Amino acid sequence: MTTHPGTAAHDMPHGDEAVGHVVPLPIYFAVFVTLLVFTGVTATVAFVDLGRFNIFVALTIAVIKASLVLLYFMHLRYSSRLTLLFVGIAFFWLGTMIALTMSDVVSRGWFGAAGLG
Repeated sequence: MTTHPGTAAHDMPHGDEAVGHVVPLPIYFAVFVTLLVFTGVTATVAFVDLGRFNIFVALTIAVIKASLVLLYFMHLRYSSRLTLLFVGIAFFWLGTMIALTMSDVVSRGWFGAAGLG
Protein backbone atom coordinates (compact mmCIF):
# COMPACT_ATOMS: atom_id res chain seq x y z
CA MET A 1 0.00 0.00 0.00
CA THR A 2 1.33 3.42 -0.90
CA THR A 3 1.00 6.34 1.43
CA HIS A 4 1.14 10.05 0.94
CA PRO A 5 4.27 11.87 2.07
CA GLY A 6 4.14 12.46 5.81
CA THR A 7 1.19 10.11 6.34
CA ALA A 8 1.54 6.76 8.03
CA ALA A 9 -0.44 3.85 6.61
CA HIS A 10 -2.25 3.29 9.91
CA ASP A 11 -3.44 6.94 9.98
CA MET A 12 -5.42 6.56 6.76
CA PRO A 13 -8.99 5.30 7.21
CA HIS A 14 -9.15 2.83 4.32
CA GLY A 15 -5.96 3.20 2.37
CA ASP A 16 -5.52 5.40 -0.70
CA GLU A 17 -9.05 4.87 -2.02
CA ALA A 18 -10.37 7.16 0.74
CA VAL A 19 -8.53 10.15 -0.73
CA GLY A 20 -10.47 10.48 -4.00
CA HIS A 21 -9.93 13.20 -6.54
CA VAL A 22 -8.55 16.51 -5.31
CA VAL A 23 -9.63 19.49 -7.40
CA PRO A 24 -7.12 22.36 -7.56
CA LEU A 25 -8.20 25.60 -5.88
CA PRO A 26 -7.96 27.72 -9.07
CA ILE A 27 -10.68 25.56 -10.62
CA TYR A 28 -12.93 26.07 -7.59
CA PHE A 29 -12.36 29.82 -7.73
CA ALA A 30 -13.03 29.91 -11.49
CA VAL A 31 -16.30 28.01 -11.04
CA PHE A 32 -17.24 30.28 -8.13
CA VAL A 33 -16.61 33.43 -10.17
CA THR A 34 -18.55 31.93 -13.09
CA LEU A 35 -21.49 31.22 -10.76
CA LEU A 36 -21.34 34.82 -9.50
CA VAL A 37 -21.34 36.13 -13.07
CA PHE A 38 -24.33 33.97 -14.00
CA THR A 39 -26.14 35.14 -10.86
CA GLY A 40 -25.59 38.72 -12.01
CA VAL A 41 -26.82 37.80 -15.49
CA THR A 42 -29.92 36.21 -13.92
CA ALA A 43 -30.66 39.37 -11.94
CA THR A 44 -30.10 41.56 -15.00
CA VAL A 45 -32.25 39.45 -17.31
CA ALA A 46 -35.05 39.52 -14.74
CA PHE A 47 -35.51 43.23 -15.49
CA VAL A 48 -35.43 42.82 -19.29
CA ASP A 49 -38.71 42.08 -21.03
CA LEU A 50 -38.04 39.25 -23.48
CA GLY A 51 -41.69 38.36 -23.86
CA ARG A 52 -42.32 34.67 -23.84
CA PHE A 53 -38.57 33.93 -23.90
CA ASN A 54 -38.01 35.12 -20.31
CA ILE A 55 -38.66 31.67 -18.89
CA PHE A 56 -36.38 29.97 -21.42
CA VAL A 57 -33.49 32.34 -20.73
CA ALA A 58 -33.95 32.01 -16.96
CA LEU A 59 -34.12 28.22 -17.12
CA THR A 60 -31.07 28.03 -19.40
CA ILE A 61 -29.03 30.09 -16.96
CA ALA A 62 -30.32 27.96 -14.06
CA VAL A 63 -29.38 24.73 -15.85
CA ILE A 64 -25.87 26.05 -16.56
CA LYS A 65 -25.41 27.04 -12.92
CA ALA A 66 -26.77 23.72 -11.64
CA SER A 67 -24.50 21.84 -14.05
CA LEU A 68 -21.44 23.67 -12.74
CA VAL A 69 -22.38 22.86 -9.15
CA LEU A 70 -22.99 19.20 -10.00
CA LEU A 71 -19.84 18.79 -12.06
CA TYR A 72 -17.33 20.56 -9.83
CA PHE A 73 -18.64 20.99 -6.29
CA MET A 74 -20.28 17.55 -6.22
CA HIS A 75 -17.34 16.02 -8.16
CA LEU A 76 -19.46 14.39 -10.88
CA ARG A 77 -16.87 15.36 -13.46
CA TYR A 78 -14.45 12.94 -11.84
CA SER A 79 -16.94 10.23 -10.87
CA SER A 80 -17.40 6.76 -12.28
CA ARG A 81 -19.79 5.97 -15.10
CA LEU A 82 -22.07 4.19 -12.64
CA THR A 83 -22.48 7.38 -10.61
CA LEU A 84 -23.22 9.33 -13.78
CA LEU A 85 -25.78 6.72 -14.77
CA PHE A 86 -27.62 7.09 -11.48
CA VAL A 87 -27.56 10.88 -11.72
CA GLY A 88 -28.98 10.59 -15.24
CA ILE A 89 -31.71 8.24 -14.00
CA ALA A 90 -32.57 10.68 -11.21
CA PHE A 91 -32.92 13.56 -13.66
CA PHE A 92 -35.00 11.40 -15.99
CA TRP A 93 -37.32 10.62 -13.06
CA LEU A 94 -37.47 14.31 -12.14
CA GLY A 95 -38.36 15.17 -15.75
CA THR A 96 -41.05 12.49 -15.75
CA MET A 97 -42.61 13.87 -12.56
CA ILE A 98 -42.52 17.43 -13.91
CA ALA A 99 -44.06 16.31 -17.22
CA LEU A 100 -46.87 14.46 -15.44
CA THR A 101 -47.53 17.43 -13.17
CA MET A 102 -47.56 19.86 -16.08
CA SER A 103 -49.90 17.62 -18.09
CA ASP A 104 -52.34 17.76 -15.17
CA VAL A 105 -52.06 21.54 -14.83
CA VAL A 106 -52.46 22.16 -18.58
CA SER A 107 -55.45 19.84 -18.96
CA ARG A 108 -57.53 21.16 -16.04
CA GLY A 109 -59.79 23.33 -18.19
CA TRP A 110 -60.34 20.78 -20.95
CA PHE A 111 -63.29 18.95 -19.40
CA GLY A 112 -66.19 20.39 -17.49
CA ALA A 113 -66.73 19.24 -13.93
CA ALA A 114 -69.40 16.55 -13.53
CA GLY A 115 -72.80 17.84 -12.40
CA LEU A 116 -72.09 21.50 -13.18
CA GLY A 117 -73.54 21.55 -16.70
